[in-house]
Amino acid sequence: MSRFDRYMLSQLLMLFGFFALILVSVYWVNRAVLLFDQLIADGQSAWVFLEFTALTLPNVIRLVLPMAAFVAAVYVTNRLSSDSELVVMQATGFSPFRLARPVLYFGAVVGVMMAVLVHLLVPASRATLAERQSEIAADVTARFLVEGSFVHPVSGLTLYIRAITPLGELQDIFLSDGRDPRQKTIYTAERALLVRSEGGPKLVMFDGMAQTLTTASDRLAVTRFANSSYDIGALIGPGRAGRIGPDEMLTASLLFPDPEVVARLKTTPEVLKFAGHERISQMFLPLVAGLIGFSALLMGGFSRFGLWRQIAAASVLLIVVQLLVNAAASAVKQSPGLWPAVYLPEVAGFLLSVIMLALAGRRKRVRPATGLAVPS
Repeated sequence: MSRFDRYMLSQLLMLFGFFALILVSVYWVNRAVLLFDQLIADGQSAWVFLEFTALTLPNVIRLVLPMAAFVAAVYVTNRLSSDSELVVMQATGFSPFRLARPVLYFGAVVGVMMAVLVHLLVPASRATLAERQSEIAADVTARFLVEGSFVHPVSGLTLYIRAITPLGELQDIFLSDGRDPRQKTIYTAERALLVRSEGGPKLVMFDGMAQTLTTASDRLAVTRFANSSYDIGALIGPGRAGRIGPDEMLTASLLFPDPEVVARLKTTPEVLKFAGHERISQMFLPLVAGLIGFSALLMGGFSRFGLWRQIAAASVLLIVVQLLVNAAASAVKQSPGLWPAVYLPEVAGFLLSVIMLALAGRRKRVRPATGLAVPS
């Protein structure tokens, strides 16, 4: 690695660290505020809040790394151009492709960071977060089981428990479920147990009766049962209990899915393979973002008025690449067999950078001689 490459790479990495810290802080604070309101409303402690925010940090870093790489490349290229350092290097015979070599090194370094995140840290943190959410959900449900009081966990649902034994058995249960306007059901049971399952906590009632009133016909149906289970996931609201899904699985498990896992998730192998290849494609986003920012600004050359037009053009191009990423993901979700399409945005962004570098070199060759530009 030449001295110029080391110099430019050090500048890129230093500015990348600064901008990544700023973007992560801003994004993380916004997420933490929402998470704080949610956990405090559930009565959780500050330690649980810190644990949850720490578990969401790897995914936040994954989201901001490409943007931080782009901003660092734009900032460094604009500063080197304003200080005429790039002009001097071009005058010594460096072509645009030669100048882009430290940007490639920079993109490779950030790409390795991205690989560690998407393949290891993010799935592990999400799996742990899903497990902790299940535990918190069960704890929240248990707090609604108060003996000797009528509690209303959600609108239309009323629960009464006369007593709770030291062994955790619930005695004399009254449960009124009127959430469905078409029918109302009242459950009564002599005793019940709160059990956990993969689908969430359930209330298992013994020696009871269910009275269902159909409002349209005013007909009352009475059913006596020896035992019956009731899903009390409604006590904690929909989607609160964590479940292991593709986002929590390792990349190797997505690329080579186990038939049992496919059946458990109620999906197809193509969908899991798409999720795995989508992670692999994310590794190249920082490289593409950095090259787009560098090559777009290099087309402007030296200007005393700055490179604001080129910066705006680079920003538009990055937005276009992100739109292509979203479009490819939407298309593959509808037709999972088209999973190779997830790589098209990165390939398109890389080719676009190569074209801009070639145009920048061509402009230098055809420009009238000024004593600086030389053939590359």
